Amino acid sequence: MLHQFARNWWALALRGVLAILFGVLAFAMPLNTVTVLVWLFGAYVLVDGIFACITAVRAAGHGERWGFLLFEGILGILAGIITFAWPAITVLTLLYLIAFWAIFTGALEIAAAIRLRKLIENEWMLALTGGVSLLLGILLILAPAAGLLVLAWMIAWMVGAYAILFGLLLLGLAFRLRRHMPHLPGSHQAQGV
Repeated sequence: MLHQFARNWWALALRGVLAILFGVLAFAMPLNTVTVLVWLFGAYVLVDGIFACITAVRAAGHGERWGFLLFEGILGILAGIITFAWPAITVLTLLYLIAFWAIFTGALEIAAAIRLRKLIENEWMLALTGGVSLLLGILLILAPAAGLLVLAWMIAWMVGAYAILFGLLLLGLAFRLRRHMPHLPGSHQAQGV
């Protein structure tokens, strides 16, 4: 699994950049309608799910564990499709869709960090990403009493802040894995080639 993450560090970095862009857009775009947030969220989770599935397929091709990553990818793709299928989705429904996606993603990331703890140092970045995802999901589930207008504003700020933090943590992990790659057995640099 470590080999797969290290070889595909760029995919984690790209996911991080996309998350940061999504977060910036969530802050910068005026949310006069829920549709803007629906399309932003749908595009983000769809692309994120596709990259997670690609990484899972590559891991399977190398005989490494891939099940949780594929599950996360499928959840992201399904969340994106559901979001695009119902563009008139209400803020409350979007809230729960984001909340459950964040909870599932966070749990899977924490599980991956626990499995990686013996293989790499500072796996806390992935665990922290998972913790942030779980916290976002729980906060979104507890917030609906605030009213739909306030809820739309809260979602934009919470999701924007989450996406930027998530992206920064993924970038940090990706570049740590990139630095770790030459030291992996089987890499060209580790073999002196």
